[in-house]
Amino acid sequence: MIALVQRVSQATVIVKTEPERKNSIGSGMIVLLGVSRDDTEADLNKIAAKLLKLRIFADENGKMNLDISAAKGELLLISQFTLLADVAGGNRPSFITAADPQLAKDLYEELAKKLRTDVAVQTGFFGEYMQIETILDGPVTIYLDSKKL
Repeated sequence: MIALVQRVSQATVIVKTEPERKNSIGSGMIVLLGVSRDDTEADLNKIAAKLLKLRIFADENGKMNLDISAAKGELLLISQFTLLADVAGGNRPSFITAADPQLAKDLYEELAKKLRTDVAVQTGFFGEYMQIETILDGPVTIYLDSKKL
């Protein structure tokens, strides 16, 4: 499982064909999530724990020392299978390692549910063509791989 984390001042996800369908957060983090075909609940638990404990928010001294809860931040979770792209064999990405849609949706929804026990979470729209508007803060971008946590 891959999670690309960015600290944001605000972020909004919009369904391109239905702009009235959108979710937004204020200060916090946007998490783009890629689920691979061999991911399990153990991968989900590793990513969830790391997201909740990741100290990327400034404390009173301006140092990155606070996690999302301590910073009273929000989280926007968006499924993005293209994080599993393999371009080693050429210029056209292969997504052979990406999970089938049902497994990806199940793990994505379970991650959102698990995170909601500790932080305010908004989600993207699984399987939809989305547009994302963000104001990056820092910028701070962190790449998490559940197989390396």
